Amino acid sequence: MKGKWIILGFMLYGACVQAKIVDSQFCFAGKVIDKNGRGVAGVVVNDGISFTTTDAQGTWALHSDTTRSKFVSISTPAGYVLPQNDGLADGFYVPVRVLALAGGKHDFVLEKRTETDDRFHYIAVSDPQVRNERDFKRWCQETVPDMVEVIDSLKQSHEVVGMTLGDLVWDNMPLFDNYKASLKNTGATFFQCIGNHDFDRQYQGLHNMELASPVYGEMVYESHFGPTDYSFNIGKAHIVTMKNINYVGGKSYLTSLTGQQLDWLKKDLSNLPEGSLVILNMHAPSWNRISPDGNIRNAAQLKEVLKNYNVHVFSGHTHFFQNNEVSPVLYEHNIGAACGGWWTGWVNQCGAPNGYMVVDVDGNDLKWHYKGTRRDFSYQFRIYNKGEFKSQSSFVVANVWDWDSACKVVWFQDGKPMGEMEQFVDSDEERASELKNRASAEKTGHLFRAMPADGSKEIRVEFTNRFGEVYTKSIRL
Repeated sequence: MKGKWIILGFMLYGACVQAKIVDSQFCFAGKVIDKNGRGVAGVVVNDGISFTTTDAQGTWALHSDTTRSKFVSISTPAGYVLPQNDGLADGFYVPVRVLALAGGKHDFVLEKRTETDDRFHYIAVSDPQVRNERDFKRWCQETVPDMVEVIDSLKQSHEVVGMTLGDLVWDNMPLFDNYKASLKNTGATFFQCIGNHDFDRQYQGLHNMELASPVYGEMVYESHFGPTDYSFNIGKAHIVTMKNINYVGGKSYLTSLTGQQLDWLKKDLSNLPEGSLVILNMHAPSWNRISPDGNIRNAAQLKEVLKNYNVHVFSGHTHFFQNNEVSPVLYEHNIGAACGGWWTGWVNQCGAPNGYMVVDVDGNDLKWHYKGTRRDFSYQFRIYNKGEFKSQSSFVVANVWDWDSACKVVWFQDGKPMGEMEQFVDSDEERASELKNRASAEKTGHLFRAMPADGSKEIRVEFTNRFGEVYTKSIRL
């Protein structure tokens, strides 16, 4: 089959193919045009390795090695509508096999925005991780309707973009079709990122397979969602999605970016002015300090590539919530999973509820809130009464999942201010109680405690987030 495809490509390309068929070198070309057929200049086009930009007439051309490049994609400019089909991102890429069958020519068609807006809403969802009919039912009956209700409200003011951060399924490739159907016409344009459970277990990742192999681990995912590394623009934001799972087959993988990917990212970002807002989406986190399992191996190299930009990284994979302030211009949100503890209960490993992140982007500024599934936005922390948290039985404990250094957690005893609660590291009580072995529960650093005085009657906890918003809960002792 592979030989037939190469011969067909050779016939279609003629002089555009190098003399040696085994090199699989092709000249791909085309235009980026608007719906009136006018060329769009300055659009970034890449094949996963090489980059170019369209000229004044919207023309592009790339010399590609199809043993390494599987797609040609564009980075949609901010002045144009994000291409989609039934609310699923589409039309910004073309498989090289389709290009070959089309004689190496392809035109991308964009719709010019009627007005520009530097504000939009961004929904980041990690780890639906559906494995079977039961999981899929919970995803469809809990998470999706919750998101649609939020999207219905958000889209009244500004456009909504969705991003799922990997592990769409749980090693069950046929469920990709069901997953896609579940996100059709939500009111947002939904993009995807590949996770470790989205690879075909029979094969290794593309760069680990023998050169020109007709099969590889990402192939089924790509047939549904396109390239694993891509970018687009909306408002003042440049949004990048990358695969950071080095898949070696049979569920075995390393969390890392390849050197080729880091080079791709450098080239992609080189088209931006320094200081630009970049939103980077990956499955595995990079800079977790507490429960650091899952961090990518080459986080230092990634940080170096990102150093000249204002970057927010969104990741999943860990099924716990952790904010990482890496530098003044690099902030990582390792968010809770939609499936929490793998659809076994209602919380993640750290005690954060099953849910997703809702981000308001205004120019270069981000404001975010974690949305617990079937909870309203006011549910930003949980409080345990004295005696409920078994390892801290003398304390009132607050679990404040979206905590960072700009936040404050204070307490009041019978109306009297008592100052800041003490932060500590432990396992969340609700999550630990779900497990057969409590000792196996993950540790989290977003726990706070206070010891009430004997005879006190009421404790009030106030959480002030980095945006100055105050959330309050009270309990009777």
